Amino acid sequence: MPDRRTVALVTLGCARNEVDSEELAGRLEADGWLLVDDAAEADVAVVNTCGFVEAAKKDSVDALLEANDLKGHGRTQAVVAVGCMAERYGKELADALPEADGVLGFDDYSDISDRLQTILSGGHHAPHLPRDRRKLLPLSPVERQAAATEVALPGHGAPEDLPDGLAPASGPRTLRKRLDDNPVASVKLASGCDRRCSFCAIPAFRGSFISRRPSDVLHEAQWLAGEGVREVVLVSENNTSYGKDLGDIRLLETLLGEVASVEGVERVRVSYLQPAEMRPGLIDAMTGTADVVPYFDLSFQHSAPAVLRRMRRFGSTEQFLELLGSIRGKAPQAGARSNFIVGFPGETEADFAELERFVTHAGLDAIGVFGYSDEDGTEAAGYDGKLPEDVVADRLARLTRLAEEMTAQRAEERIGTEVEVLVESVDGDVVEGRAAHQAPETDGLTTLLGVEDPEVGQFYRARVVASEGVDLVAEALEQVRVRRAPGVGE
Repeated sequence: MPDRRTVALVTLGCARNEVDSEELAGRLEADGWLLVDDAAEADVAVVNTCGFVEAAKKDSVDALLEANDLKGHGRTQAVVAVGCMAERYGKELADALPEADGVLGFDDYSDISDRLQTILSGGHHAPHLPRDRRKLLPLSPVERQAAATEVALPGHGAPEDLPDGLAPASGPRTLRKRLDDNPVASVKLASGCDRRCSFCAIPAFRGSFISRRPSDVLHEAQWLAGEGVREVVLVSENNTSYGKDLGDIRLLETLLGEVASVEGVERVRVSYLQPAEMRPGLIDAMTGTADVVPYFDLSFQHSAPAVLRRMRRFGSTEQFLELLGSIRGKAPQAGARSNFIVGFPGETEADFAELERFVTHAGLDAIGVFGYSDEDGTEAAGYDGKLPEDVVADRLARLTRLAEEMTAQRAEERIGTEVEVLVESVDGDVVEGRAAHQAPETDGLTTLLGVEDPEVGQFYRARVVASEGVDLVAEALEQVRVRRAPGVGE
């Protein structure tokens, strides 16, 4: 093993966490750390935790304990927690989990190298006391730097002195280092959220909504294209709010075409859309802009008006069906997915039946279903009308079965249609990728048949010949989109 300090990043949770890990990796590599894939080969294992729901928290704790088991058996000397769970609980997590040698909050990200070195040297960094970040701006690692479009980080020299493969800091963005060679990568449009859904704790530990400047988004997309990325996924807690703090709520409509025009980027996808904030111009841009896929990740959560009001959200079954109808009127094969919470405090059997009616008629391609549970610090945790656990479990099982039935039906309806598939894995004769209506990791896969000499990153036009659940099988017709960014693949 080399003599350089080594660090492994273990990432849990959403695409936003994946970007955070790559930003942390960029900072660490710029400061001389060697990144390794295997935590067993790292001096320090950094676990980027998720703090969204109980299952995610458990997974995060399990990952920390698994990394801790490496200590004393090889190279690993320290385990450090970062990410949403670490930010949300701080000292409480540190006290409850002494196996973690450090618990770092978002404000530690800018000094991550020094923090890890202190911990590795046997020093102690006091965990923070959690605060309501809605009153604390900006939220690290999104750091507003108003002056230069390219700035050096303190102690890291000028951007041109960075190691190869690092994106320089640019506006409200830190360094970034890719941690895999996947042809798909996410770009953060913003951080934080200004909505106050009664069940959600994210604004309290992620902070208020802050948009990145369009130029910084474009610069990052260009850098990713140079790293071989073919599909860019735009992420934030609420993409429909992008630009409102910059004085133009319609900024996303313009930005989509600009990102899609970046040389080497062949597909642009938008995630995390708030139904109540959807507008005709955004639908037009997402269904009518070349290389922007008509894919709508709409956070409905429920469709019964009474439940939505208690959630501090808006809409109804009819309004949501009308929204989906307007989308499909412009793009009949548009992809649509959503998540739903069942068993919310006060949800009646009639409310649940209304949700079942919506799911039956919505024609969604992918559905996530969660049973309600109290989240620390949320308004809903103090609501009356809590349902018995067996009622929540029963409704969860019922809606899950219905969701599986309806999404499988939607996939079957795609048999005979043509799709454009991005190849993401080749294992012997098995070639798998995703069509335009399938987002990474959440919405199923398409298996391609009849492909000669397939390579990851290629696009194929194909005809769907079968389906299994949400997954498709498609016969390749021809390879398309063969251009590459300058210098890539040469």
